[in-house]
Amino acid sequence: MDEIVSPKYQMKLVRSVHEAIWAEYKTYREVGLYINKWHNVDDDWNNYWENFQIVQKESGDIDLLRTLHSMSGSDLLKVAIDMGVDTPGFIPSIPTFKNELKSDYKTAYDTFTKAFKQIESDPSLAVGLANSALESIVKEILKDDRIKNKLKGTETLYKLTSKILKEFNFLDSNHPVEIKTIGSSLLSISQSIEKLRSEKTDFHGKTAEDYLITDSLYTYFVVNAVTTVGLFLQSYFKTKFPKPPEEIIEEHDDLPF
Repeated sequence: MDEIVSPKYQMKLVRSVHEAIWAEYKTYREVGLYINKWHNVDDDWNNYWENFQIVQKESGDIDLLRTLHSMSGSDLLKVAIDMGVDTPGFIPSIPTFKNELKSDYKTAYDTFTKAFKQIESDPSLAVGLANSALESIVKEILKDDRIKNKLKGTETLYKLTSKILKEFNFLDSNHPVEIKTIGSSLLSISQSIEKLRSEKTDFHGKTAEDYLITDSLYTYFVVNAVTTVGLFLQSYFKTKFPKPPEEIIEEHDDLPF
């Protein structure tokens, strides 16, 4: 991961993480305690190693900016994710996606936020949670009273996506072949995400011989796919099924006496 986090991107990320940490922890003591939880040291006298250097000012307080700059790209990314800092260089749609979910899909927002935070520390779990977040989005859309294709309650992501694509007429034979291909591709993406969750993560139990997703780079790819599909489905739904205008109740000041 370190080799794909460019120095220029790290410089920008350090500034954002620095601000986020100080916004969360107001004292040098708290900041120091937080950073210490990321600090790993092997103090063997013959082979000393630490994952980054905790730099101190002359006063003895932590110099957070220089400490962050001493971190590797992968460690810096983990801290950014833990602090909720957007990482558009790796998941470009995150800010937009989180805003959409937060306003309309609370369950999906909570699940996706957990997935986002697990990308580096537990890639396998992050894939499973991302799958669940996309399921939640599609379920919420299909619950709308104006949707004809109703839920049974046991559908998987593949079945849910199939239902919503039919509802949106993306697989209609009257559409140009290119539109139908995009619709079929969306279905294939959902099926692949579901299969990864079922067959390549710990969600259904695995043996030592089974392949598990352990590289966070692949997890970024999967989570990016979830954000792209989720944003598209949500945007299309809002366009085709706009919220009805709220009824305005007029208040009268007329008194009965």
